[in-house]
Amino acid sequence: MGITFSFVGRVVEPGLSGPGEPAAQGGASLRMVVGIAGGGLPAAAEAGSRLPPMMRMEAVAALGAEVGALTSVLLGLSEAEAQRETRCPPWDVAALAAHTVRALHQVEVALDGPEPERAEVSAAGYYSPDVRFLPEVDEARVRGVLEAASRRADAGEAGRECERAWRGLGPRLAAELVRRVVRTRHGDAMLLRDYLVTRVVELALHGLDLADALERKPWTTPEGLAVVERLLFGDADQDALARIGVSGLEAVRAVTGRAGPGGPDGDALRSAGGAVPGTGVRPGGDGAAGWHVIVGRAP
Repeated sequence: MGITFSFVGRVVEPGLSGPGEPAAQGGASLRMVVGIAGGGLPAAAEAGSRLPPMMRMEAVAALGAEVGALTSVLLGLSEAEAQRETRCPPWDVAALAAHTVRALHQVEVALDGPEPERAEVSAAGYYSPDVRFLPEVDEARVRGVLEAASRRADAGEAGRECERAWRGLGPRLAAELVRRVVRTRHGDAMLLRDYLVTRVVELALHGLDLADALERKPWTTPEGLAVVERLLFGDADQDALARIGVSGLEAVRAVTGRAGPGGPDGDALRSAGGAVPGTGVRPGGDGAAGWHVIVGRAP
């Protein structure tokens, strides 16, 4: 049985809406609009950004959809399934699930922290290589998740934790101010909207990793897929992408290193401008390191 999370977003600061977002009238319900363009971040944060600004509630809805789909799967895991290997070694399904749910918890941590004066990092900028991806940082992160997964009560624990986290976080996100800025655990000052985009990416891409490990059909939601596609292909050459003839989940798999044998060529998509966040460069540049969630290694 699937689990559905839904709510109506409300803006609690009348007249203060983000760029491209309708002004709220006394806390009126916020209607979701897709594809709004316009400014939103200071020049320092917008520099190099590949993500056309979206409404915050669009990101919230996508995150809620991904949480619901993931929770349904994790609640039903058997112990044998929890111990299956993934493409993110040394993590098995239980560890990768624990890491993915932690990505959701980080939103709560960011909301509880002091609010920065202004946003300085965009959604794409979040994936820029820096100290967060040093080997020693990676090793500590991998080890911490393995230890947490080893203490689980049973195979369904990650699913219960995901459900609990969203029960409190969903309504809280709906009540936050449109221009809310948060600081991530990596020190990035971001619009809440843009930070939520990174959480959708985390759940959607690691959802593919989990689905493949479990040999199940991917449960990626249309809402989540739309957010991931916008990040990966937001400023790509759309004509070139059309000529390649690969789109949707197939394109996301290819450009993030998750295509199966005989799948489409990710290099062709990258040459059309579907750059992978985390490399910090366009194809042909001198950057080599891709970020873990994007290329399918354990972060």
